[in-house]
Amino acid sequence: MNKRFGTALITGASSGIGAALARELADSCDRLILVARNEQRLNELAESIRQSTGCPVTVHVQDLAKPGAAEALVRSLASYQLSVDLLVNNAGAGRSGRVTDLTAEEQDNLIALNITALTTLSRLLAADMVARGSGLILNVASTGAYQPGPFTAVYYAAKAYVHSFSLALDRELKGTGVSVSLLCPGATATEFSRRAGKADIQQAMSPEAVARTTKKGLLAGRKLIIPGWNNRLVIVLSKMLPGSWLAEIVARIQAPLIH
Repeated sequence: MNKRFGTALITGASSGIGAALARELADSCDRLILVARNEQRLNELAESIRQSTGCPVTVHVQDLAKPGAAEALVRSLASYQLSVDLLVNNAGAGRSGRVTDLTAEEQDNLIALNITALTTLSRLLAADMVARGSGLILNVASTGAYQPGPFTAVYYAAKAYVHSFSLALDRELKGTGVSVSLLCPGATATEFSRRAGKADIQQAMSPEAVARTTKKGLLAGRKLIIPGWNNRLVIVLSKMLPGSWLAEIVARIQAPLIH
């Protein structure tokens, strides 16, 4: 368990799973680069990590849903001569409601953050990792990647993309010294549900528990990390049931949670 991850870049690091991963990984990293929109939260987290672990922390305030934001972040890293050994694509957003009730801007932002930014950062930073002959990418999907998601349709579909993209990219990178791991948490006690327009979910895991399981999985070299036996069971059942059944089950679960 003495493995170190070098310099780790974590997107969506100001709260929730991202912040918990930053705290959990700090003692195994030479440097953390934390990225999110909320400058105050990022700075508070960075200072807390510096004081508790001594790990150097760099903060980048960036809204990765904006056009060109991911490319701008990579250019900024290059200008400071910062190379990334572990990329954690954690930034994501959801929006609940019927597809026909969401605005074009809401849907475009979900796709830009959950899909476009993740893909761009993976492409650009993986190329740099391949040139150096080593590196690790952790993409954060969801148990929702295995199911159709009525009333959260765009988000679930985006996570299905992350799942497929990550497995394919890992295979493409075979033999380069660079690998891709996939994190699929279930319901987690963060601000995510309220921001997405849903009620809080009972029996949700804490982000700290998700982060601890994730670190263990990374240290063990696992390609698929699913925190919690109940979430593993959900995925097994999702693979067994027809898609139309899953859509009906998810719809019945989600509909009462929509505000």
